[in-house]
Amino acid sequence: MQPLNKLRVLDITRALAGPYCTMMLGDLGADVIKVERPVSGDESRGWGPPFVGKPYGPYPGESAYFIATNRNKRSVTVNIQTAEGQEIVRKLAGMTDVLVENYRTGDLDKLGLGYPDLHRLYTKLIYCSISGYGRSGPFAERPGYDAILQAEGGMMSITGPVDGPPSRVGIPIIDITSGMFAATAILAALRARDITGEGQLVDISLFDSHIALLANVASNYLVGNEPPRRLGNAHPNLVPYEAFSARDGWFIVGAANEKQWGLLCDMLGRPDIKADSRFATNGERVANRETLVAELNRIFSERDVNDWLADLAQAGLPCGRINSISEVFAHPQAQAREMTLESEHASAGTVKLTGFPYKLSQTPAEIHRPPPMLGEHTEEVLTSLLDYSPKGVASLRDKGTI
Repeated sequence: MQPLNKLRVLDITRALAGPYCTMMLGDLGADVIKVERPVSGDESRGWGPPFVGKPYGPYPGESAYFIATNRNKRSVTVNIQTAEGQEIVRKLAGMTDVLVENYRTGDLDKLGLGYPDLHRLYTKLIYCSISGYGRSGPFAERPGYDAILQAEGGMMSITGPVDGPPSRVGIPIIDITSGMFAATAILAALRARDITGEGQLVDISLFDSHIALLANVASNYLVGNEPPRRLGNAHPNLVPYEAFSARDGWFIVGAANEKQWGLLCDMLGRPDIKADSRFATNGERVANRETLVAELNRIFSERDVNDWLADLAQAGLPCGRINSISEVFAHPQAQAREMTLESEHASAGTVKLTGFPYKLSQTPAEIHRPPPMLGEHTEEVLTSLLDYSPKGVASLRDKGTI
């Protein structure tokens, strides 16, 4: 038993934000039917290298990018530009609880597959639209990509070295966050349907998600009316709380309250810093950030990372080595928490996937389907759910509908 068992999701998404959302629902037990274009499919199938498995269509194999966000789904190829393809999607929508799409605002409306048309047919359907800028406002019809939104939404203005150029975050954080917000909103809409019996539109935009993600940085601006600046690895409200260079590498340590600040001074054997009026409170430390950080860097440069981490942990202070990605997956905590999983793929054999961040004691997430091959389940879905005959499926394939 999984928490979303018997929930069916029609996934008309590609790239990252939408697939990440539907993967989360699939991980928790939903039957996710992923609709892809015939021949090429989700464009992220071509986002590589690296690729694994056998070549197919225009691709040299399955891209690692696609594999990352498409487990626990069935792939069905449908040309939604054709009347027959639109009818297939319409029929599938009538058999599902949730439809998720991330086309440019208005594109599916032109095909008769937008929220107004499907809501009239299926009033219980939850229709989630993920777009760059949402379904209203002057930018509604613009396309949205993660890097563009990181720039336009302010992320790049606060990321990077103090005196360096603006920088994007090293992962597509806006896409991922939008997918997470979408999954949460869908679950809320499903709960509302339990009460009212009515489905609704869930309107998620990368732009809105980015602004919500600014969190404390946005609040600092809205309350203090002072535009934030790039601080490198430092924290805008806490000092010390950043990366420091030891003799043989980098680590990070944070003192988030006065008790921790005192513990740090005691561990360093520096009562003079603890007693210094310039550093007596966090507010004073923020005001004198450069002076304090320079002295701490001088101290930390005298010993190796592991020596400092041992002493900091002994003192009960939050700290950690700045690891490479390979070090992360070799980390004993990552192994203990099963954050690397394996699945048998139809073409690539055994593939490794990231583990589940959600740990439920009674209804755990699981991999019940590997990332699908393009169109792997087309015949299965059309014959078992929509009652097409094998001959009818073959006819649709000959016409380029599937």
